Amino acid sequence: MASHPELAEEGAIQIVIIKTTGDKILSQPLADIGGKGLFTKEIDEALLNSEIDIAVHSMKDVPTYLPDKTILPCNLPREDVRDAFISLSATSLADLPPGSVIGTASLRRKSQILHRYPSLNVQENFRGNVQTRLRKLSDGVVQATLLALAGLKRLSMTENVTSILSIDDMLPAVAQGAIGIACRSDDDKMAEYIASLNHEETRLAVVCERAFLQTLDGSCRTPIAGYASRNEDGNCLFRGLVASPDGTRVLETSRVGPYAVEDMIEMGKDAGKELLSRAGPNFFSS
Repeated sequence: MASHPELAEEGAIQIVIIKTTGDKILSQPLADIGGKGLFTKEIDEALLNSEIDIAVHSMKDVPTYLPDKTILPCNLPREDVRDAFISLSATSLADLPPGSVIGTASLRRKSQILHRYPSLNVQENFRGNVQTRLRKLSDGVVQATLLALAGLKRLSMTENVTSILSIDDMLPAVAQGAIGIACRSDDDKMAEYIASLNHEETRLAVVCERAFLQTLDGSCRTPIAGYASRNEDGNCLFRGLVASPDGTRVLETSRVGPYAVEDMIEMGKDAGKELLSRAGPNFFSS
């Protein structure tokens, strides 16, 4: 509306809130429900059925293959990509006594926590919205949890944050903190509207990270982390990680190259191929 005055008129934009499978089924791990697209499928269907004209996604939830007849040409400026540590009894992961229970539904977080702090316990199916997870924390179900700082910032709930984990301590999920806007591939008018909102630096970082993820064919069952950023020289620094779910093995790699789309796709793919070959065939089944 800020960019296009005609959309600021009353009734020009209608916001449709869509609950997805991932929002509704909270009793079991995402991987058991059926892996990919759990937070996007219903929204994609509404888009393809022309019930909505643009779809707004958290890029972290978007599968590496977009549905036919849709495009995702726009990423908004990226929010902070780091994870927040939240606890009522400890100041950091290192401060938690052995045997403490941490709630997280993310295998990426679980494996990186256990790799560094094998004496902690991770409660896996710790799901629900931010409010639900914070309630479980205050009820003593878990002693701590990790949440994406981006979500807490967007919900204006950062007062709950105990400390922020550095990228070195907890590599983020692919596309964490990035919002993407999709439309139908034949809808030039919508494509034009959302192109005006695109933040190219964010889009390229997301493309790089998703190329890495696609090469690894990541699902909710595989702990994968990846982060592309612009370094002080203006180049792209990409860091990628895969882990065994129990955290006993963590493999990391990095790439540096020009901050340009083809180079960044190649860096992501190449990093993915390297980790695949280092991991070997049975790495993810352990």
